[in-house]
Amino acid sequence: MTNARRGRIGTRTGVFGTLCGLVFLVNFGRVVYAPLLEPFRTTFGASAGAVGLLATLVWIGSAAPRFPTGYLLTKYPRHRIVLASGLVLAASSAVAAAAPTLRALYVATVLVGVGSGVYYVSAHPLIGQLYPSRVGRAIGIHGTASQIAAVVAPGIVAVVLAVAIWPVAPWRVVFLLLAAVALGSSVLFWLAAKRTDLEASTPLDLELRAAFRSQWRLILTGIAVIGLAGMVWIGVFNFYVTYLIETKGFGGGRSRTVLTVVFAAGVPAFWFGGRLADRLSFVPLLLAVLGTYVASLLALVVVEGFAAVLIVSAVLGFVIHCLFPVTDTYLLTSLPERYRGSGYAVFSGTMMPIQAVGSVLVGGLVDAGFGYDRVFVGLALAVAALTACLAVLAAVGRLPAGTNG
Repeated sequence: MTNARRGRIGTRTGVFGTLCGLVFLVNFGRVVYAPLLEPFRTTFGASAGAVGLLATLVWIGSAAPRFPTGYLLTKYPRHRIVLASGLVLAASSAVAAAAPTLRALYVATVLVGVGSGVYYVSAHPLIGQLYPSRVGRAIGIHGTASQIAAVVAPGIVAVVLAVAIWPVAPWRVVFLLLAAVALGSSVLFWLAAKRTDLEASTPLDLELRAAFRSQWRLILTGIAVIGLAGMVWIGVFNFYVTYLIETKGFGGGRSRTVLTVVFAAGVPAFWFGGRLADRLSFVPLLLAVLGTYVASLLALVVVEGFAAVLIVSAVLGFVIHCLFPVTDTYLLTSLPERYRGSGYAVFSGTMMPIQAVGSVLVGGLVDAGFGYDRVFVGLALAVAALTACLAVLAAVGRLPAGTNG
């Protein structure tokens, strides 16, 4: 291997390594609110509903910039937008740490979410550019770094809260640390990107309409898969602990343990799903993952006992987290380079609002008198119907097959 070739690989690896660091921080910023809700209540003397809104606002913020980011990708190189997302995360985390009122924390929380939304839309096409022949593997590793944040966030928060040396409220320390590390990671990313000369190698995407007109079948397929399956998943996992307590008769501690296992199963799932996406045909793989997802969700309703529920929950968590890198790889590998950023932005900006209604849907149905088991079965059957429709479309040649490598 020539020195020039070795140098290009080294700098590309450096960029990817800093992206994995950034995605850990970005997702940490989204999931850290849940274990901090009680400290927020203590600081601001607010109701559970008032602080619970924070967990919703961070996801609303994440969904809001998806289309605007797609437009920015038609004007600026992807790595510059990634840098901007890291700086937004750092600044908004610092604002959150200093928030004097709950209302100010609301604003900062939305901005934390905005930083994450900008990041995902710009970083995924950049990964596709860095590793055009190994998109699935790269997306899988990147997703694994993101999922690790979801698993370790409660533990990190618990450690910070347990230490009594801070001159300010411990939850403020969490955001100060996030701000400092996000700023440092952004600087490292920028230095790595400059060494790789991404400025010269990054083509600007065409406008969003052109991307959709050219690739609408592929984009709509991705939206249908992740939009519906993701909506069901968000609705299920947000009520998972309540479901296990009220329906399965578990205690709070056991229920939270099961939910932890669900998310922990997602860590190897991202890596495994990405590797499969590089090696297998996309459509059969998507159908197989969706079918297993339906089966595991139905099994959750049927099984009884802690051990059985734990095993089914681990399978459910593994399968749904496999679906995300498989779908991302399907889109990023199949979209032409000229439409990769803008086409992915159309997909991301459309599927996120669909996913976001999952909790409202499940909560509304339960409030209307439907039991959790009936709701979960109905949602599983909806995904099953989607899977059947996709299978029929694939059989008659109307579903984009995608291109591997």
